[in-house]
Amino acid sequence: MAHSHHYGHGHSRGNERKMLLAAVLTGGFMVAEVIGGIVSGSLALLADAAHMLTDFAALALAWLAFRFSRWPADRERTYGFDRLQVLVAYSSGLSLSAIAAVICYEAIHRLNEPVPVAGGTMMVVAAAGLAINLIVFAILHSGDRDNLNMRAATVHVLADMLGSVGAIAAAGVILTTGWIAADPLASILVALMVLYGAWNVVRDSAHILLEATPKNVAPAEIEADLEANIPEIEDVHHVHAWSITQERPMVTLHARLCEQGNADAAIHAIKTRLRERFGVAHATVEIEFVHCADGHAHKHAH
Repeated sequence: MAHSHHYGHGHSRGNERKMLLAAVLTGGFMVAEVIGGIVSGSLALLADAAHMLTDFAALALAWLAFRFSRWPADRERTYGFDRLQVLVAYSSGLSLSAIAAVICYEAIHRLNEPVPVAGGTMMVVAAAGLAINLIVFAILHSGDRDNLNMRAATVHVLADMLGSVGAIAAAGVILTTGWIAADPLASILVALMVLYGAWNVVRDSAHILLEATPKNVAPAEIEADLEANIPEIEDVHHVHAWSITQERPMVTLHARLCEQGNADAAIHAIKTRLRERFGVAHATVEIEFVHCADGHAHKHAH
């Protein structure tokens, strides 16, 4: 039976264009922020610029992942290249976590040994950075919010927005009170928020990479549902559920039919039920009549 390996690629094209535009805008402003951070001596700006560098790399990688995911499946990669998106999301989350740790370390060092900061320059650059981040965030937020690759990129940019807000607040404090500790303190606060967002992306992408059960596709629920709704089924077992990406859940299962059951009709009914009730477009079904070839003990008959 033929299966489509281009599930969700209509969404992917739109996501891809949004990602490329976001990468170009982010990379362009990153250079300006590096210069501003050096001129003003602000750790908050340099932290935000370093973060923007990883944002640029993450957005560029995410764009490439969308491009690669359109490549057709082959004999070595029978599910195609969609999982690249998840791999990039996982890598982005890990890199964000590392950057947050470095920012915290440098901020603590600066609290012990304060460095003079030019509040005016810091304010102007941070305000411009916030404007760019708002534009990029709006572009990405209009994309597919269930796609992990888009989510990871949006978390990167949201963290940058928070970084810009923190830098603006710190610059305001420095300009009005001269308290330069506001700069590293703002950096720590932003780093902790970045860490929270990164953890969510790493957790969700690791769930998929570990072939864990997708949300709303619980094997026990599938067994009970199919046994209750398809009359010729006596028993459903050996249910395995995983995802290629968040949008592509997969299921394999064994179904034992009653003696009068029709295998073709049962397979069609099972696949239809999985698609309509659980959103599973790709399922592999093994039909049995008496014994399970893998030695599964039968449940009670219906």
